[in-house]
Amino acid sequence: MKLSFRWYGADDAVKLQYIRQIPSMDSIVTAIYDVPVGEVWSNESIVKLKAEVENANLKFDVIESVPVHEDIKLGLPTRDKYIENYKENIRRLAKAGVKVICYNFMPVFDWTRTQLDKVLEDGSTALVYYKEQLEKMDPLTGELSLPGWDSSYTKDQLADLFKQYSKVDEEALWSNLEYFLKQIIPVAEQNDIKMAIHPDDPPYNIFGLPRIITNEKNLDRFLKLVDSKYNGLTFCTGSLGSASFNNIVEMVDKYSSQGRIHFMHVRNVKLLEDGSFEESAHYSPCGSLDIVAIMKVLHKNNFDGYLRPDHGRMIWGETGRPGYGLYDRALGAMYIAGIWETLEKTNK
Repeated sequence: MKLSFRWYGADDAVKLQYIRQIPSMDSIVTAIYDVPVGEVWSNESIVKLKAEVENANLKFDVIESVPVHEDIKLGLPTRDKYIENYKENIRRLAKAGVKVICYNFMPVFDWTRTQLDKVLEDGSTALVYYKEQLEKMDPLTGELSLPGWDSSYTKDQLADLFKQYSKVDEEALWSNLEYFLKQIIPVAEQNDIKMAIHPDDPPYNIFGLPRIITNEKNLDRFLKLVDSKYNGLTFCTGSLGSASFNNIVEMVDKYSSQGRIHFMHVRNVKLLEDGSFEESAHYSPCGSLDIVAIMKVLHKNNFDGYLRPDHGRMIWGETGRPGYGLYDRALGAMYIAGIWETLEKTNK
């Protein structure tokens, strides 16, 4: 297992030198954030980012993410231009030493929460998804805006996207994903970069938009679209685990034994009776997922890919990007590392 940590670049409130102080931390997970989706990243930007990471004595191995342009997801005639750009980004990142690229295929919104600062019983704040709140939201009117996406699109842009997606059902989205994969996976193979799709978050349709990377049946279908070790998963325990129909331990066991998990996002969620959920501390009694059992099957299957502690609460008065503070994710990293060390020492 290679322990890694998400970093949002020089403007991130969490500094690289702080991340470096987390014991066992190996790699930084980052991206170029100032280039429009679908465009080619400059070699200069990639080299600069790599130098920043490596100057902190951390590895530049994982990119999260190279976003997929909406025209590709929609299957528009313009998609080929953006796919060629995507291929070039794969080539350029490979030259910089990147081993894994995380991406997703979610239409319009790549994650959905209804509140970013819910105060929990212990006084910390967390990202939450309450169905009652979602039912009152309409991203097209903006009367109750969608947290995290309030400024991502204008109302006219959103209306146009929703109009285009009204013609795209799940099968059409599958077809568009297959077209994309058959173009990029051969390039990934040639450049020794493993592509790792992130599941839909949460794993069901939102606002009438189709979502397909949602459950075991669909993950099986996805992996068969291009049956290559370079076509794999970012297995996010919190995204898939936010739906009770997914058995996370069994799924991690299955796909890690097949060598198709290239990147693990480990976080916990507390499932509520109505299907809502709250993000919680990694320590498993605080949530509905059994993190120890997840780590045990990864260890059993000799998982040697990248793993990062995913979203954390905001604790101890920390402010900044919701879900991505230093303190709770650092606690999560050490919780995960402690489980792994115990497994290493007790299974010899």
